[in-house]
Amino acid sequence: MVITSLTLSLIMNLRDLFIAMILLCWREENLMTNDIIPFPRKHCTILILIDFQSLTTLFPMNHNISKYSLSCRATLQGNSSDYFNSNDGLNFHFGVILFDAILVILMTRLVAFLLRPCKQPKVVSEGGIILGPSVLSIDKKFNGTFFSENAKYIIGNIGTMGFMYFLFIIGVKMDLSVIKFSRRKHRMITLAGVIIPLVTGTIVANIISPSMDKVLSKPSSIGRVISAMAVTGYAVIYPILQELNLLSSEMGQMALATAIITDGIGIIFLIIAGALKQTDATVDTVLWYMISVTAFMALGVITLRQAMIWILGKTPEGKPIEQVYIVLILLGALVMSFLSDMLGLDFATGSMWMGLVIPDGPPIGSTIVERSETFIMNFFVPFSYVYIGMSTDLFAMTSVSWSRLAPIFTVAVTGIVFKLLATLVTSLLVKIPFRDALTLTLILNLRGQQEFILLMHWMENSVIDIPSFTMLVLLVTSVTAISTPLIRFLYDPTRPYRVNTKRTIQYTPPHEELKVVACVYNQDSVVSLINLFDFSSPSQRNLSVYALCLIELNGRAAPLLIDHEKQISSFNYSGYDSTYHALKTYMETKRDVIEIHSFTAVVPKQTMYQDICKLAMIKEANLVILPFHMEWMDSVKMTEIDHQRAPSVFSNVLDHAPCSVGILFHKVHSLNPLCDHSFYSSPRHVLVLFLGGADAREALFYADRILMNRNVSLTVIRFLSCHHCREYEREKKIDNGVITSFRERNGRNKRVVCRDVVMKNGEETLATIQAFGNDVHFDLWILGRQKGINPFLLEGLSSDWCEHLELGVIGDYITSLDFNGTTSILVVQQQTLRG
Repeated sequence: MVITSLTLSLIMNLRDLFIAMILLCWREENLMTNDIIPFPRKHCTILILIDFQSLTTLFPMNHNISKYSLSCRATLQGNSSDYFNSNDGLNFHFGVILFDAILVILMTRLVAFLLRPCKQPKVVSEGGIILGPSVLSIDKKFNGTFFSENAKYIIGNIGTMGFMYFLFIIGVKMDLSVIKFSRRKHRMITLAGVIIPLVTGTIVANIISPSMDKVLSKPSSIGRVISAMAVTGYAVIYPILQELNLLSSEMGQMALATAIITDGIGIIFLIIAGALKQTDATVDTVLWYMISVTAFMALGVITLRQAMIWILGKTPEGKPIEQVYIVLILLGALVMSFLSDMLGLDFATGSMWMGLVIPDGPPIGSTIVERSETFIMNFFVPFSYVYIGMSTDLFAMTSVSWSRLAPIFTVAVTGIVFKLLATLVTSLLVKIPFRDALTLTLILNLRGQQEFILLMHWMENSVIDIPSFTMLVLLVTSVTAISTPLIRFLYDPTRPYRVNTKRTIQYTPPHEELKVVACVYNQDSVVSLINLFDFSSPSQRNLSVYALCLIELNGRAAPLLIDHEKQISSFNYSGYDSTYHALKTYMETKRDVIEIHSFTAVVPKQTMYQDICKLAMIKEANLVILPFHMEWMDSVKMTEIDHQRAPSVFSNVLDHAPCSVGILFHKVHSLNPLCDHSFYSSPRHVLVLFLGGADAREALFYADRILMNRNVSLTVIRFLSCHHCREYEREKKIDNGVITSFRERNGRNKRVVCRDVVMKNGEETLATIQAFGNDVHFDLWILGRQKGINPFLLEGLSSDWCEHLELGVIGDYITSLDFNGTTSILVVQQQTLRG
């Protein structure tokens, strides 16, 4: 009997299917009236959603064709095209997807390039909305050809994976240890910036809840909107601060520390919102939800963390992790996203959680970032912005009444405004200056990728519709677009280094301690600095050196500045141990005459100058020394080390340093001071090229200090012009006084030789300098960079042919291949007052 009934039900279902196909083919003009694009009958397909549960309940005998969901859609041909056989590549699935990928990447890059003068961050200028229904896709032919429903489906999924891996990379870079070092004012700003907008938003939402639709008025929906406006995502703030070069700035570091705490609160809100959503079911559902979330968190903290430790144990010291581990970790991000999405937390939580359990920095974090960030950020993420743009429809938003949009707009704006006010007032209460407090407030109210992910999640769960989604996307984008230029205008990260106090060698009495910040890049820079310190070491201690080891930030987000006397930290960065131990060894051998303090800065390449200037400011240094490395290659050819990094660091330090700056050029010598003890006692010869001006005077005063070392002999060559008209009279008078005073102090010193040479033009100046390089071997040349040099001494010489402008015209010539001398050169620039 049961078998007979089941057979009869199947026959009836087949009958209904046959009737549906007949109706579809003969009455397609009625079935296709709501289709997006028209297409011929041969391309017509039918999607029948069968209720398979009816197989177990024995289908009812009375069937109606309306119970089926029918969807007619154009079907493209296979994946291969042949233009010469009259087949257009856009008539094939794979061809359309390839063309869309090309269009997405090129369009986002083009819009970003065109908006570059506006100084907008990528989250604003990527231009995904251009390809959406608000601009290009408003044309039905364009939309039907390039962005069919199938294409949108694929682009949407690629874009979702782009957001997923974007948050994964941010999680890898995030350093949770910052929370341990957060100050009381960070916690106060965080709590005020979250609690106040939450409370005010809840009050406003309850007042206007009668005007909301049924889904939005639910507690879980209201909580989502309010918490999204109250919580500022670390993943949003970090890339914008990176683009603004504010990661190493005081406000940037404060914002990052605050954002990490805020993200922790945001995760709690997300879990609570998920629990509120489960209340629509049963108490058991809520209980199982909380158990599942707890297990999910434990999986990340315990299991995955132990897996990372195991990988670290398998990786040799100083080496990157193997490729197989990178693949498994990237696969793990997919698994964690799937699990979090399945639990109702949304996919973004899983990918970021996976990134958080990975140790930042080398070898794991830096290797993952180095090998995957470029592809993720430049291929996947553009699809993410286009995915958002394709769901943003300005015409749909303007077609609905304001009363429909007003409730959610009011709640969102209330959260944003009260977060601004709460953060600003709290910052002022903790004694942050108004300009800095306003900057911090704007940074902590930036919006971007995390909000876009939440909005898409809400729309997919029918919390909001297309018009509301469009309005919120425009609101989020507008907040960031307005805030970013204001941040640039309000906050100058170099302002703290502007001092009106003279911190120069010239104005430091000889008996007082000279404070020097010496930058270290690698082993070679240690050798060059030790050579210079050996010249500068007197018989008694009057030199204090702050050695700053500079390491490019990679695989982590927050910069580090470590004082090794106060904090003992181990680093896995390549070359760190060798440079640190070299300095430590030298310090032990010269402890009686030089005091050396070791620091390490792990910072982005673009902001290294900020940490150098910051340390010089804190320690009240008189001189910053930057090694400029060259090495002999095959005894003829010289190659610059770190060419891409050096010029930007040099030029920025020269522009913003709160003291004098010395650029040390060192050709690697066969003599290694770390292993040859005779180096310390052998006679050293120093030459000063005095071409006039403030920089030359600073160079002479440094050489005067070197004379305290009895193993040093000094030769000073003053260049004079045979022309006396149009000279810098004020500079010349000061130069005369300085030279006269120097000669009086060292008139009886047999280790000092002073000579004057008269030049007609720049050609004679270079010829004279070359003659000194050929005739006499000097171990160290010291000269001023460029400020105040007698113009006739450089007549006929143009800075256009200079390869390294940071060294000045003369310094660039001495360090070039045309110069035969094999020596070290110190190019000095005197402090420029900028207070």
